[in-house]
Order: sequence, then C-alpha cells, then structure tokens
Amino acid sequence: MHVGRAMVPRRLSLILSLALLPALAACSEGVAPPPPPLTKVALAAVVPKPGVAREPLARSVDELFADKEAGETRALMVLAGGRIVAERYGKGYDRSSRLIGWSMSKSVTGVLIGMLVSDGRLRLDESAPVPAWQRAGDPRGAITLRQLLQMRSGLRHVEAGDPVYESFEVRMLFLDGRDNMAAWAEEQPLAAVPGARWNYSSATTVILSDIAARALAENGGPDQRRQLVGEFLRTRLFEPLGMKSAFAEFDAAGTLVGSSLIHATARDWSRFGEFLRNGGAVKGAQLLPRAWIEFMTSPSPRNPGYGAQLWLNRPQSDGDEMLFPGKAPTDIFACIGHLGQYVIVSPSQKLTIVRLGKSTSEERKKVLAHLAEILAQFPKS
Repeated sequence: MHVGRAMVPRRLSLILSLALLPALAACSEGVAPPPPPLTKVALAAVVPKPGVAREPLARSVDELFADKEAGETRALMVLAGGRIVAERYGKGYDRSSRLIGWSMSKSVTGVLIGMLVSDGRLRLDESAPVPAWQRAGDPRGAITLRQLLQMRSGLRHVEAGDPVYESFEVRMLFLDGRDNMAAWAEEQPLAAVPGARWNYSSATTVILSDIAARALAENGGPDQRRQLVGEFLRTRLFEPLGMKSAFAEFDAAGTLVGSSLIHATARDWSRFGEFLRNGGAVKGAQLLPRAWIEFMTSPSPRNPGYGAQLWLNRPQSDGDEMLFPGKAPTDIFACIGHLGQYVIVSPSQKLTIVRLGKSTSEERKKVLAHLAEILAQFPKS
C-alpha cells in the first residue's frame, strides 16, 4: 500500500508536465505563441474561397482596421480577377456610404481628358487651350496638355506649403481662388521652363478641368459648363462602369473640381480601379483607348514615380519613398488622395485594392505596410 500511494503523485506530476509542454514550447526562445482566434466579423470580411488562404487574409484585413497607429479605416475592398474577395467597413460606414476621393479625383480627370483627346476635341502635344496664355509673348503658351497631365507645366504652384493657409491647394479650394479656381490657377506665372521640372499640383488638375469644360461648352456660362461636363462624365464614364454613386462637385464658375472633390462608394471606387486595370475597358467594351492608360501609367520624364495623374510604384524624383519599396510588383499604380485614400491596382496580380479613411502622414506609412501584407498574399498571375 505504501508503494501504491507513492505512485499517485508521480503519475499526477507526469500528467501535469505533459499538459504544460505546448505552453512551455511557445514560451521558448524564438517561437511566438499562436495568434488569437479570428472574430466572426473579421472572418466574414473575406469570402469562403478567396483564391488564397482565407484566415491569413482575414487577419491582415482585421489588423488594418484594429491598428490605431494607422488612423481610421472606413472601407476596404479587395478584388482579385475582378471578383470581390474581401470587403469590410468601419463603424458608421457601409457599402452605401459615399466617400470623398480627394486627390484620387485627379485620376478621374486624367481619364476625362483622355476621352476628349480620343474624340479629337483636344491635342496632347499642342499648346494647352487656355485663352489667358495665348497672348503674344506669353511664355505660358508653350505649356502642352501632356506637360499638364504629367505635372511638369512649370507654373508657380506650391502644394502643401507652410503655413498651410499659404498652400495653393488650400487657397484655391477654400480662400481667394474658390469662386473661380481655374482662373486663379491659370494666372500664376512660370517658375520653370515648361517641361523641365516636376511639381505635383492640385491647381494644375483644375486647369485640366477648365480645358475639359472649354472643349465641351466652348464659351458657355457656369450652368452650361456644369451641365455638359457632368453629363459627359455620367454617360461616358460613370454609368458604363456602374458607378451609380459617383458625384462630382463644381465651383461657382462651373468648373469641375477635378483635383479633389469627386465622391463615390468603396465599391464604385473599385470599379474605377478595375476599369484602369483592364486598360480602359469594361465588360469587353473599350471606353478609352488602351494606349491612353499606357500613357497614364508610364513614368513622367521628370519623375519615374509618377505617370499622368497616377502614382507609380517606382522611386520618386523628390526623394520620397516609393509606395511599396521591395514589397510588391513594380507595375503597380495607384490613385492616391489626402488623408489616406487609395485605389491600388496591380496588373500582374490581377488585383484592385481600395482603402478609404482618415490617416495623418505618419499613419499612412502604417496603412501602406498593412496593404503591402495584403498584396503579398496574392501571387503574380
């Protein structure tokens, strides 16, 4: 009996030791504990068969929404091969929420100009048809449509200046230029020879919007400009793409605020990204020549990281870091807007990703890191 009693605690000790082995192994050096289980909300954001491992994708999406250092994510869409494989919204937002694109609007304006060039209403390499620049001896008459699209007009435009109320985009949108934004942008003098220097500028895209209005409405007044440009966008772009929520704002002079103020749901922004990914086609119909999308996604002569109203995944001429350095295909291009709005297109992966939200400059670095993790889960096709 004495021997039997001694065996009981020994067996109990052995059982407890075996039970603790997984925990001890997890705590050993170099081995991380398993991640916590996904919530129902996190898993529901990804379709059952996304084409890649479902749980890692759902976890990457969840981490983007949960990361306070990445600011506020209001919507995320991931489309693979044209199919929605992930979709999630922040608190207070859903698939019907129309969200501002800010500078993603520039890419829509780039497409608008491409359609007018394709129609023969505008010429890419002729003097930009701005009446104020056509006076004899005005050096701005040398500025071409191509140079405006590639942000190398040479005009004295100061984006993101310090103090903020001296920034040209702020003055144009909200202060002394707000009633006639194009006239305000067009009256600025040259700071460089046209074509010689790259300078990102919202004012430049508003000039493009004015050129579009002149091509469609000639010398029409504000109401006619607003009506004809709005109708053109609706019938030639938004309706064919199924972008039923898309809404564009105009200033008091009837000029499209094509630099900043186009709104749409996350699903409709993803439709625009898919249109770009498919070379200007939707459902087999070529709405815009493929050559124009190739132009928009080709490096500007003065900045390899920028095309024509689109950002590229290449080094920036001003020293800013590329979108995904060493972490994603170099054929990626993107519509990018203030406070962290992104439509990211990866042709070689057949991917379109939309992220909408509110993030500071520092927080956007975290946003891009999370988006890079999502991109990395999809192979090149």
